[in-house]
Amino acid sequence: MMKTELHATSPFERIPAEIFPSSEEGARWVAKEIADLIRKRSDEGLPAVLGLATGSTPVPVYRELVRMHREEGLSFRRVITFNLDEYYPLPRGHRESYWRFMNEQFFAHIDIEAENINIPDGEVTRENVVAHCREYEAAIEAAGGIDLQLLGIGRTGHIGFNEPGSGPKSLTRLVTLDAMTRHDAARDFLGEDNVPRYSITMGVGTILRARRILLLAWGRNKADVVAGALEKEPSEHLPASYLQSHGDTVFVLDESAASALTRVTQPWLVDFVDWTPERVRGAVIGLCQKVGKPVLKLVDKDYNENGLADLLTVKGSAYTLNIEIFNILQHTITGWPGGKPDADDSKRPERAQPPRKRVLILTAEPQEDILGMGGTVHRLIDQGHDVTIAYATSGDLAVPDHEALAALELGQGLGLAVGEGGNGGFAGRIVEIRDKTGFETEDSPAIREVKGVLREGEARQAMRVLGVGEERLRFLRLPFYTKGRYRRFVMGEEDVAQVRALLEEIQPHQVFLSGSEDDPSSVAGMTHSIFRRAFRQCIESSEWPADTYVWTYRGSGAEWPVDRIDMAVPLSPGELNRKIIAAFQHRSQHSQSPLAVIEQSEYWQRTEQINRRTADLYNALGMAEYEAIECFVRANSQET
Repeated sequence: MMKTELHATSPFERIPAEIFPSSEEGARWVAKEIADLIRKRSDEGLPAVLGLATGSTPVPVYRELVRMHREEGLSFRRVITFNLDEYYPLPRGHRESYWRFMNEQFFAHIDIEAENINIPDGEVTRENVVAHCREYEAAIEAAGGIDLQLLGIGRTGHIGFNEPGSGPKSLTRLVTLDAMTRHDAARDFLGEDNVPRYSITMGVGTILRARRILLLAWGRNKADVVAGALEKEPSEHLPASYLQSHGDTVFVLDESAASALTRVTQPWLVDFVDWTPERVRGAVIGLCQKVGKPVLKLVDKDYNENGLADLLTVKGSAYTLNIEIFNILQHTITGWPGGKPDADDSKRPERAQPPRKRVLILTAEPQEDILGMGGTVHRLIDQGHDVTIAYATSGDLAVPDHEALAALELGQGLGLAVGEGGNGGFAGRIVEIRDKTGFETEDSPAIREVKGVLREGEARQAMRVLGVGEERLRFLRLPFYTKGRYRRFVMGEEDVAQVRALLEEIQPHQVFLSGSEDDPSSVAGMTHSIFRRAFRQCIESSEWPADTYVWTYRGSGAEWPVDRIDMAVPLSPGELNRKIIAAFQHRSQHSQSPLAVIEQSEYWQRTEQINRRTADLYNALGMAEYEAIECFVRANSQET
């Protein structure tokens, strides 16, 4: 992990940014800011007026504030709150309404007065929306304005639901949601078709009137949009960039969300640096990509004209430096992800011994293993390693009703039984799904069980394609998931104990998992955190972890940057095709909509293109030309 000094500054950043090692530390810092404000305003005999956000990003802040209320006596009786937005049209009782979210996550656990809570009304009639928005603006003004506004940031750069095209003077209004925003919300709503098309949101101008603004971002998937908002000219195409005009805004980031900032990617442009091996590798590969040359064709002029003259001074010449980086890249490539027996392993990513390794692949949800490392799974099996694939969750929350209904109707048609007849069998479950009131109704335990069995069945089918027998599969169904919902997961000791028991049983030589740079509240991020805690307990009590290599892969839709890759596993055309066929077995995940044909096409392209693109990047750097490549980063002791 990169080491970033708190309060570090960069001439490239137009807004101050605080970078924390983890979202938990960032959330505690923000919660303390809020608590200090509440106490200060109370001492002055005045209420604190807070602008609040929803989504997974602020949840750790709310949990810390709840802890302060319970353990430190922080009172919210004189706090007035205004939420940024609400889906429209959506009733308050809907399971995804922001009114319900705020009550479940925050308001129900503190002593705030109900009349001091303000959230846009998703049930107001269409003809009264404009009047309601004006009243919301007037209520903010009557409260004395917002003292501190919390924000998240969407992948489109939206703040609140101010999508690209929103102007800096826009006020509270009804807006149409961007297609990407609706796609990102599809899992919460069990399908994109269920996501409301509109929202009532504070405007950019409304937000900019707050006296202080804290924008929070966690996870690598926010890194690019964060960098754009901080470092690029303000633009309506990236509404968060308008925060540059505000006099008291701070971006609060974890290291993953800050990973695309210039001070992180090219720190030598910001200040003098210590040229560590990792930094040298990143600089040279970045230079290759910038000037469009393979490593061995770089010359002194390329380095000197692109801000890397100091690196040449340290290394002596482009020739020496180029050879060094070329060899490092070449040594990441291996067709033996479990190590090659009876071979010199001094320059290979994995050890030769033992020749048959115990391998644990810990997968957050079914299908993630296929997308991230399906070809590598087949290699490990084909090369004789003892592989266990453990699914942390069933993934039932991601199954749309229409998929579960189709499976139940098929089972009913085949004349199978799942209970004692009546409401205990297929017929009862079919009626239950059909009678759900739109999407507002929670899935019963029985329906969640049906959806979980469906996804686990797809996982079995996919693994058969890769040559993995069912005896190698474990379905853990960790409590954090079975008891929770997206954006509302809470890790417990039972989760950690279950993963630790699995680790102690297998005592793996290799562990493969994802989530190291995901939003910590996501399923992958939560699974990774549980593993880390369980593995640390194993380190403290056992000797076997000293022989364990932990390999991390990226989830769907992304791959590691080349300069960070420690192991690159090439795939032949046949292996890539096998991976795609395996991924197709997860039919319930191809689309969250019955109109699946176009989305399936995009899904295939995304799965295939990521691995092909990585192979192209290696080829452009001067490596051999491969069909596709899957990539892994080895976690160091601090990360595990």
